Amino acid sequence: MKKYLIVIEETGSGYLAYSPDMPGCVSCGVTRNEAENKLRHALVCHLESLRECGEVVPAPHSYPAYVELP
Repeated sequence: MKKYLIVIEETGSGYLAYSPDMPGCVSCGVTRNEAENKLRHALVCHLESLRECGEVVPAPHSYPAYVELP
């Protein structure tokens, strides 16, 4: 099992979720939980599609970090 970083951002109308490791695979939702669950499903479908087509499945390569500023 691989772990992919996901980012969830609050927007004016809800939440946007995406993974830096899977460009173009995004989801949105009214709640943070909804956006995360929809992205999880989208990522599973995306990976299954890549495998079925014989494409390379990208390895996770992103990691979280924070920068403190004055």
